[in-house]
Amino acid sequence: MSTTGGARAIIAALLANLGIAVTKFIAYVISGSSSMLAESVHSLADSGNQILLLVGGKRAKREATSEHPFGYGRERYVYAFVVSIVLFSVGGVFSVYEGAHKVQHPEEITNAAVPIVVLLIAICLESFSLRTAVVESNRVRAGQSWVQFVRHAKAPELPVVLLEDIAALVGLMLALAGVVTAVVTENPIWDGVGSIAIGVLLVVIALILGVETKSLLVGEGASSINVLAIRAALVDGVTIERIIHMKTLYLGPDELLVAAKVAVATTATAAQIAAAIDGAEQRIRDAVPVSTVIYLEPDLFDLGRSSSTDKH
Repeated sequence: MSTTGGARAIIAALLANLGIAVTKFIAYVISGSSSMLAESVHSLADSGNQILLLVGGKRAKREATSEHPFGYGRERYVYAFVVSIVLFSVGGVFSVYEGAHKVQHPEEITNAAVPIVVLLIAICLESFSLRTAVVESNRVRAGQSWVQFVRHAKAPELPVVLLEDIAALVGLMLALAGVVTAVVTENPIWDGVGSIAIGVLLVVIALILGVETKSLLVGEGASSINVLAIRAALVDGVTIERIIHMKTLYLGPDELLVAAKVAVATTATAAQIAAAIDGAEQRIRDAVPVSTVIYLEPDLFDLGRSSSTDKH
């Protein structure tokens, strides 16, 4: 993965989270705030997640082998799924546990100004990180709504960083609300409540990430727009008369497999069919550049046989 696009957003988030994690932990040691401890663990988990995404991007670029003939592109999905597990377990579950413990055994917050100042600074830094993720996402969002972008993006890095940054920003606001409320009411239970709220937020974000990356791991096909573009590019109306059936599968965010059985003219020679298939492959790559692996099988059209084949 290059230092553009998703990598730039990941690096910006990593640098921000490392600095914020250290600052939050120092503030926790000084103040004893449960919300600050939850946020410290949250930032540490996010930092680890961003490292995982960078490692996944690097490993996905390895050359194909006989054991993995289609390459390692889907490793990016594997690492993104691991990120959701880390966010759920390390970030979410720990924060809920710590908050529940502080609600049952409340402890007074000392030096309240320290965590409040740290949280305000962290909100500014996280806002910068989120802005970077939004700018990079807008380059590839192509008119989709944010929900559509998260649900349908084939490259997992930007949606993951985007959701993590949103969770981090909202989590900081919850932590700030918990600390301020605990100080104003002189009731430290609110600090624990803030930690529980942060944990619930992280669990929800982790579940969303898990569902979306699971879908990518199982295997997703091309979007309806790309399917239409591929179908239009396949048929030349001369030698290739129609598509009998076609399937697509993402081998990685930038690698789409296209497999199709096409009906050729009964009068076409072997040379004409070979030339027509070569032409069709080039038209598909021009129409949908991520179509890196294309398998086309010529056949004669049979209405009864094609109907039964389309069901599979």
